Amino acid sequence: MSFPFPRGQNVTEEKMGEDFAKLHVCTRIQVSHAKPLESCDPVVVPIYQTTAYRFKTAAQWSEPNHGSNYCYQRCGNPTTENVEVIINEIEQGQGTLLYSSGLAAGTAVFLEFLDPKSHMICMIPIYSSTFTFFVDTLVRWGAEITFIDVDAEGDNLVQAVEKAMKPNTKLVFCEIFGNPTVSIPDVLGTIEVAHKHNAIYLIDTTFASPYIVQPIKFGADLVLHSCSKYLGGHTDIIGGCVTCRDEANWKRLKSQQLTTGSSMSPFDASLLARGIKTLAIRLDRISDNAVIVAQHLEKHPKVKWVKYPGLESHPGHKYANQMMSKFSGMMAFDVGTSEKATKLVENLRIIVHSISLGGTESKIEHPLSMSHGKQLITKGWLGTIPEGMLRFSIGIENPNDIIADLDQALEKI
Repeated sequence: MSFPFPRGQNVTEEKMGEDFAKLHVCTRIQVSHAKPLESCDPVVVPIYQTTAYRFKTAAQWSEPNHGSNYCYQRCGNPTTENVEVIINEIEQGQGTLLYSSGLAAGTAVFLEFLDPKSHMICMIPIYSSTFTFFVDTLVRWGAEITFIDVDAEGDNLVQAVEKAMKPNTKLVFCEIFGNPTVSIPDVLGTIEVAHKHNAIYLIDTTFASPYIVQPIKFGADLVLHSCSKYLGGHTDIIGGCVTCRDEANWKRLKSQQLTTGSSMSPFDASLLARGIKTLAIRLDRISDNAVIVAQHLEKHPKVKWVKYPGLESHPGHKYANQMMSKFSGMMAFDVGTSEKATKLVENLRIIVHSISLGGTESKIEHPLSMSHGKQLITKGWLGTIPEGMLRFSIGIENPNDIIADLDQALEKI
């Protein structure tokens, strides 16, 4: 009976035969490596922490996908490709690309599909760093941008987008829930307008996650996520992704990524793969918690209003309801003044006072003081964002404990 655990084989020693023993020790250290086993298929895709790959033949370089892609880490990596396959299956697209951050993913799209003479329509509010990239880089570069306020237009948003269309409009962009006010655009209606004018429709669905909604099913051309949020889910990675409805657009972005070097690292991809395994479980719990907490805040005498996509009182609830049955964990609520808002967050005991969102822990922040800043908000560049508004990301804690912490802090304002 053969021993079931044979020792590893040195590929270089097999290749060189007796000549291997003639090598100096320092050389043997560099050239020795174990022979991969064909029967080895790990349950968890390992971290391929390498910058370069071995080639058996020169012709292998020209082989599709796993030939030229696997030549250098920023061109392709098995750990990263594993996550791209998973996200693409969730989104039901024709290809996904992972990036080093959500902003890297977004800027890749804007730089690839816009040019100095093109026009883009952007629905606001949006993430402040995305907005800053628009006004500091794209506008200076020569692109023209029309900003349309989702809250101000309300049910007239589709008509406003139609009116803003120009012959050179190449891109229409929105966030599924506007950051930080959790505004909800008419996605289906604005997709129809974009396609009527042959414009690409890009939607950032970070606030919802691909478990909650898959916009490609409704006609979106490109779907953007900050993987640092719900996809990763544990507040321990920075990353982004773009999923394409058409393979041609995937090829354009892939070619660009090869030259800009914006791909995600294999280590971060491994953390992302681990986080995605619990995406459905986390989002179910988070969504259920959020409904309970939002309903409680809506009745609280010290809260002026609550915007949560799952509440019928939200002006955009009907639009969210067209695409999803659960509504994630993002909400905004107003306590009246900046002073009250900051006092509330500084008196919380279990809810984390922090920027970012989408983790297992509940996080809250005051956009005027933190993520969006006084300059952008007070000048109205991101639409109407009240000074007493708080952005709240619900976690997986017991909802009664979340409510109790909010109540004790609200009593102090």
